[in-house]
Amino acid sequence: MMPSTHKKIRAFTPLIPLVCGTFLLISATIAGGKQSVDDAEHEAIQYTKSTPTDPISQLQKAIDAGKINLDFDAKNGYLRSVLKHLNILPSSQTLVFSKTSLQRERISPHAPRALYFNDETYIGWVQDSPLLEVSTTDPQLGATFYLLEQRKVGKPRFVRQTYECLQCHSGSLTGGVPGHIVRSVYPRADGQPEYRAGTMLTTDQSPLSERWGGWYVTGKHGANRHMGNVFARGEEEITLDKNAGANVTSLANIVETSPYLTPNSDIVALMVLGHQVNIHNYITRANYQTRLALHYEQMLNKELGRPVDARLESTLSRIKSVCEPLLRAILFCKEESLLSPIVGTSGFAEAFAQQGKRDKQGRSLHEFELQHRLFRYPCSYLIYSPEFDALPPLAKSYLYRRLWEVFEEKETNPDFAHLTSSLRRTIRDILIDTKPDFATSRPKGKPLPLTK
Repeated sequence: MMPSTHKKIRAFTPLIPLVCGTFLLISATIAGGKQSVDDAEHEAIQYTKSTPTDPISQLQKAIDAGKINLDFDAKNGYLRSVLKHLNILPSSQTLVFSKTSLQRERISPHAPRALYFNDETYIGWVQDSPLLEVSTTDPQLGATFYLLEQRKVGKPRFVRQTYECLQCHSGSLTGGVPGHIVRSVYPRADGQPEYRAGTMLTTDQSPLSERWGGWYVTGKHGANRHMGNVFARGEEEITLDKNAGANVTSLANIVETSPYLTPNSDIVALMVLGHQVNIHNYITRANYQTRLALHYEQMLNKELGRPVDARLESTLSRIKSVCEPLLRAILFCKEESLLSPIVGTSGFAEAFAQQGKRDKQGRSLHEFELQHRLFRYPCSYLIYSPEFDALPPLAKSYLYRRLWEVFEEKETNPDFAHLTSSLRRTIRDILIDTKPDFATSRPKGKPLPLTK
């Protein structure tokens, strides 16, 4: 099972890998890490031996073929050009100042690390660093990691990172698969995390009061409180003055932002980041475990002299065990409710909302609600992702069947109580218009009427 999505991780001894291409907050010791790396290297997966088809590998092919040239500038290196070619919004910028990554010596409250992302790829930029950090998502492999040297050359090269990054990014905190992690810490004034106070994973289920410790946060959020913009105090009892960091709309009096692409660390971008990192990990876990279950089934059938495609009940049970958590994550089950409306500062919310596929009535899963919850229609836009589409057919058909059961109100589990009849029908209709394979998966029987 995935750990609780807002689980507090108690005190541990920090371990920083020597080389790691990830930009997200790095955990220290990962229980079960060795076993998960073994799973990634299983012959059904072959994480390090497989050739990635992720967005970075495709960009590298275009660079090598002379179809794309990355522009270099003295201020940000290849950053602007990389974002442009990957269609990553500069307004997605968030700033993290805790010393919790590969380049911890270069990161501080005075020189935070900037993170930029779209639905598939995450870029980390640090002032005066010789490296651009990249984490992306491969349809079959899950999270893949790269470094790009910040030096002007004819054909820049993204260099893939594997075992070093998997030390932290394939363990219990990622569901036992190569994945991404967003963490919240109690940061001291120098950016060093106070590990004695513990750390928290950040997802859409996390209480806002446990999010973004060690990050800058810009935006209005009323009565909601978070851990951003402030530093830990005390020795025996470690505290944060959350009121002091609340409703900050400008970082001008906190940190010099002129080196960055924008002066913001947008609260809406931070909320989206926490949501999609969690979904990516669930999708990868469903992919891996389904492939491993099918591989085991084929081997067992061969040993017993049965048809290679004979279906075992245990296979279906394993698929259910990883697809049900993914289903609930996609439908925002147990999402943390907002106490007050959320308003960002960078224009990210407006730009993000324009990117989504729209149904015949102009509705999109990218639309925000931000009054009581994150999205207007509680179904993750990552259902359109290449990673979701690459799920093994058995897993994907299971998820579609369960989605229809929810939308047609045949599923009455309290976990789905947040989905009113109107929301269920609307989400269903959006998917019918925008996701053809979902539309054709409609089960037999009389469906509910379309929404008006």
